[in-house]
Amino acid sequence: MSVATRNGTSPVDAPVAPPRVVRQRRVRPGLLGLAVLLIALGGLGSAFAVTSVRATGSYLAVARPVEVGGVVRADDLISVQVAGGQGLEPVPASRIADVIGMRAAVSLAPGSLLTMAQLTDDPLLGPGQQQLALGLRAAQVPAPKLRPGDQVLLVSTPSSDSGGGSPSGGTRFTATVTDAVSTDGRDEVVVYLALAVRDVPAVVALAAQDRIAVVLTKAA
Repeated sequence: MSVATRNGTSPVDAPVAPPRVVRQRRVRPGLLGLAVLLIALGGLGSAFAVTSVRATGSYLAVARPVEVGGVVRADDLISVQVAGGQGLEPVPASRIADVIGMRAAVSLAPGSLLTMAQLTDDPLLGPGQQQLALGLRAAQVPAPKLRPGDQVLLVSTPSSDSGGGSPSGGTRFTATVTDAVSTDGRDEVVVYLALAVRDVPAVVALAAQDRIAVVLTKAA
């Protein structure tokens, strides 16, 4: 490049500035892969959130404790809203009529979701046993509350015309409690017992005469 002078002298060559080179940034392959991975994870997270929202529904949860073998009643359950639930098989609230009256195969704890695997229709009867209902006055029940699985001993008491024989000679029968229900408005407890088939006729006859005493031998 030339520069002209004011006094008419010949132009003088001036130094030419070199062109500015813009340095390009290198994109590291590792950072590029990380960005792609984050975008993919973000998409998966959004898809999971949408799936969870779509899976929200009403299911049955346990509201009150139910012992093993206890009959499930409507007051024992509550309907809850659950989102997602992948890997679980809770009972839908619409099936409450199907589970009322079933027995707890395991102890049901309040706050837990109810599943069909926790319930059973099988009676608590062993081989060679039958179930018997025994009505007792509250004072005759050997514990504040009998629970399914409690072991009891049924002892025959002397009859009113036996002259007051010794109670030690009474007949004894072993039985297992399958349920116990207090009657509304009456001082009576209905105890359901599983006992050997051969003992059923004798126990029924003694119960009709009000000659049965119940002793708790082992709590469940």
